[in-house]
Amino acid sequence: MKLYTCGHCNNPLYFENNVCLNCHHAVGFDADTISLITLEPRDNNTFSNINKSKDLYRFCDNANHGTCNWLLPKESTATFCKACALNRIIPTLDTEQNIQRWSRIEIAKHRLVYSLLQLKLPVQPKEGDSIEGIAFDFMADTSPEEKVMTGHNDGTITINIDEADEAERVRHKLDLGERYRTLLGHFRHEIGHYYWDVLLKNDPENFRKIFGDEQIDYSQALETYYKIGAPSNWVDNYISPYATAHPWEDWAETWAHYLHMMDTVETAFSFGMDINPRKVKERDMKASINKDPYTVDKFDDIIKMWLPLTFALNSLSRSMGHADFYPFVISKPVIDKLRFIHDTCRTKRA
Repeated sequence: MKLYTCGHCNNPLYFENNVCLNCHHAVGFDADTISLITLEPRDNNTFSNINKSKDLYRFCDNANHGTCNWLLPKESTATFCKACALNRIIPTLDTEQNIQRWSRIEIAKHRLVYSLLQLKLPVQPKEGDSIEGIAFDFMADTSPEEKVMTGHNDGTITINIDEADEAERVRHKLDLGERYRTLLGHFRHEIGHYYWDVLLKNDPENFRKIFGDEQIDYSQALETYYKIGAPSNWVDNYISPYATAHPWEDWAETWAHYLHMMDTVETAFSFGMDINPRKVKERDMKASINKDPYTVDKFDDIIKMWLPLTFALNSLSRSMGHADFYPFVISKPVIDKLRFIHDTCRTKRA
């Protein structure tokens, strides 16, 4: 994620800000330029760019719910921004709990879409019953017997809004023996299935060389995984135990991890971070994070920044009494898979 500042007073801003807390100007995100714009109010809920007065905008309709700070050009006939236009079902907003959960879901989803735009991947809403495009269904359980399953089906991504409840998510994490489980991670995993269809479905040969043959029975593979679990040596070849279930899940888990890496390294780059530990002579423990990862052609240049950065972040987390920020070990086969995803995204941009 880039570091944004107010165009009026240069105050640092978070990606989710809709107002500068220093000078109180409205701010909004322009997906076309991937920038956070400081605004001046005009007539009829219209705003102008404080530095380019001829550029006129209005906010996405979901700003009325406090769940979106993205902008539309004034002349646009659209109602929703590029991120909110992907929504097909949102939870009923008749309880404060649902409103809060939807708000957390939208924060994660907007960060996901930001990464997809940075990668220059196609981001189009699904129309009607088309199998093309993306649709998000955010749904709640209707009864203890009728559970909403988080998952992907032909571009439709369903998220159980319970995942926006921290206590519920931690419980699921412990029940499933997962090292890492976040709301944003769910989005990144499920969208990975969609982009497998978009980027690889018609030409899977190179994918199979690295991830395995996705033609093996998916349902049977998952049934076997949930029955016996991952092999004891899974860390030698996979990013997570669940990645061992089927080549599609290996891709989605690794894809999510790739998006974690790209967004975190971009944030470190934006803050000008370097890792240069005292009393450590090994070159592998040092990193000058001097490149925006979204502009880097060679994935090895990213991994050289990533490994020292995560060791430093884990050390900081332990100093605060928290679990590791990054509870993963990346083996060479996993690096090869991450490199394949990076190269695929670079060669098949929208």
